[in-house]
Amino acid sequence: MSEAFDEHYWQEHYRAHGGAGGGEAPPNPHLVAAAEQLAPGRALDAGCGHGAEAGWLAAAGWEVTAVDISAAALEEARERTRDGGAEIADRITWVRADLTEWTPAADAFDLVCTHYVHPAEGRDALFARLAAAVAPGGTLVLVGHHPGDPQHAARADAYLAPEEIAALLDADRWEILAAEARTRPVPGHRGEHGHGGMLTDAVLHARRRI
Repeated sequence: MSEAFDEHYWQEHYRAHGGAGGGEAPPNPHLVAAAEQLAPGRALDAGCGHGAEAGWLAAAGWEVTAVDISAAALEEARERTRDGGAEIADRITWVRADLTEWTPAADAFDLVCTHYVHPAEGRDALFARLAAAVAPGGTLVLVGHHPGDPQHAARADAYLAPEEIAALLDADRWEILAAEARTRPVPGHRGEHGHGGMLTDAVLHARRRI
């Protein structure tokens, strides 16, 4: 597999994991906790992978734009959401794009979220573009692998330090609700908590003021 987090890497990753329960994994609990406090509106799921979060948001009434670099991931995500019925599938627009090159519309989304994105380069620039896509009054949720998580010790470039990302946001325009490490159970087969272990995630949760 490619060593760089590029299109080839992600295409191989999702081909290798397709049909192995990845598409049945539950939505990220940090996103769920944040989104359950919000009224549904327009959401951007950047790096949507198997579509667990996009499907959950659509089922909750959000109109979702779901973006990923991998055609294999998007194919499985579409199949997953079709299984949930037309009411859910029709609320999702799937976009194949490289997040390091793709720019979402500014001030366009009530919720922007991303989970474990590992761009090949320009991560700060990517997060700045995602933040710019949040509408006034909207919410930004970034989840990544925390540097203290031993599960990903071999890939330092996969880490996310939430305090560093929070520092990129203009304090006059943003309220930081959380920038911290949080743990969650390791999902087992078909999304069950079957492994008995815990993952340490980095979570940034912010609300745009203006």
